[in-house]
Amino acid sequence: MQWRSIVVALVVLRLTVSCLLWLAFGLGPSWGFNFPLNFNFNLHKIELFKQDDGESAKANSWSQRIHGHGDAQCRTSCATKEDSPKKSYLSLFEGDRDEYDRRYSSFPDTLKIKMKGMAKDMFYFGYDNYMKYAFPEDELNPIDCQGRGPDVLNPSNININDVLGNYSLTLIDTLDTLLVLGNVSEFHRAVKLVIDTVSFDKDSTVQVFEANIRILGSLISAHILLTDPKHPFGNVGLVDYDNELLHLAHDLAVRLLPAFENTSTGIPYPRVNLKSGVPPDSINETCTAGAGSLLVEFGILSRLIGDSTFEWVARRAVRALWKLRSNETGLLGNVVNIQTGQWVSKQSGLGAGMDSFYEYLLKSYILFGEKEDYRMFQASYESIQNHLRRGRESCNEGEGDPPLYVNVNMFNGQIMNTWIDSLQAFFPGLLVLNGDVEEAICLHAFYYAIWKRFGALPERYNWQLQAPDVLFYPLRPELVESTYLLYQATKNPFYLHVGMDILESLEKNAKKLEWAFLS
Repeated sequence: MQWRSIVVALVVLRLTVSCLLWLAFGLGPSWGFNFPLNFNFNLHKIELFKQDDGESAKANSWSQRIHGHGDAQCRTSCATKEDSPKKSYLSLFEGDRDEYDRRYSSFPDTLKIKMKGMAKDMFYFGYDNYMKYAFPEDELNPIDCQGRGPDVLNPSNININDVLGNYSLTLIDTLDTLLVLGNVSEFHRAVKLVIDTVSFDKDSTVQVFEANIRILGSLISAHILLTDPKHPFGNVGLVDYDNELLHLAHDLAVRLLPAFENTSTGIPYPRVNLKSGVPPDSINETCTAGAGSLLVEFGILSRLIGDSTFEWVARRAVRALWKLRSNETGLLGNVVNIQTGQWVSKQSGLGAGMDSFYEYLLKSYILFGEKEDYRMFQASYESIQNHLRRGRESCNEGEGDPPLYVNVNMFNGQIMNTWIDSLQAFFPGLLVLNGDVEEAICLHAFYYAIWKRFGALPERYNWQLQAPDVLFYPLRPELVESTYLLYQATKNPFYLHVGMDILESLEKNAKKLEWAFLS
């Protein structure tokens, strides 16, 4: 079936190292995009933060959208923070045109080979040390060089406990990466280790969303790679394999199902205990992305095992969220009460708490072909363009600032703050999948300019002050995936250079630390 072959690419896309490999070497077939794209990359002509020349602001400038004409107090307050003129974020692309063309117009094979070796070395540095010092625990603490699992002494430590469930997370999460690297023997060994050692009969309370994307998705992906008759990575079948990874995935999904029970709206609880179900003290609030980003994995599982239950509950959650969108703007909020259907956080944006909701609508349509998914995505996309997008209509021409997507109130579209977060960097890639390549090019340049400035994406970046609000970078893959998709759509070697820049930044700033802090 078509979705079986498509899912391999989509799941592998979500792996950071895998994406870096594809970027570095331009591997694999073209995606076949044939867009009417004039890719001349005149980014050095764009100015983001225009200087005040004494004239009134243009109607589509960010400053006017934020402050209006009468908010003198806010204008005065903001002005005190801008003692020196601000440069365009795209000033990083300024310079001699000939030098720009010379540097970015090609990516030699020798450089591809070098980057290929570097990417492999980086992966095995992490994987080998995890297997040596941490397995069978969930991950390696790079500071103590010891394994780490759930923080059982502090159940409120959700930064750890939402993700780590005492089920060898890192090993499961790297299964398909081993095949991308061509290491079939280690892939087979890792699969056997998972089959022999992993159990979900644990007294661990985990976040449904995290367990879904990291564990369920990885098990399904590895199973499909082992059994897909199209053999996208060659004939990698394992002798005597009897669908054990699929059985593990089914077992995990069954343990996640209690999250969908006893909820008035059909929107799931955010956390479950893998042994006992929803904890008695569980909160009734969840984020839109967490509840609405289960359909890809649950839907594939339902099709693989012939049981519609999992896809049904995931679709019910998406539809329930969809019914709660604003009648005025068509936007959804960030956090909702699963019992009352009331919005707890009315912020609407493209970052944390909302990002993958939109991503899963489009990717679910690509996978399953359900028109309902695309209708919801199209309607969401129209609302995003009407209410979140600021700046001029075209990226490379016209008056006003280049495009930016901001955080607004879901009911009236008014800006709520002046920061974006690193998770938003997924959106250029989604634009590519939707065919909006010109917009993707421009928005990607914004995030890449920030990366070039700091050597990583700050977790939050204040686009008005042009400075980070939250200074750490937890190795997020969103910019990598967007870069990969833009390269596949355009075949412009510039994006291979972006991939190399990201790879070298990670090697420099994050090799020994799990969290890279920006200076």
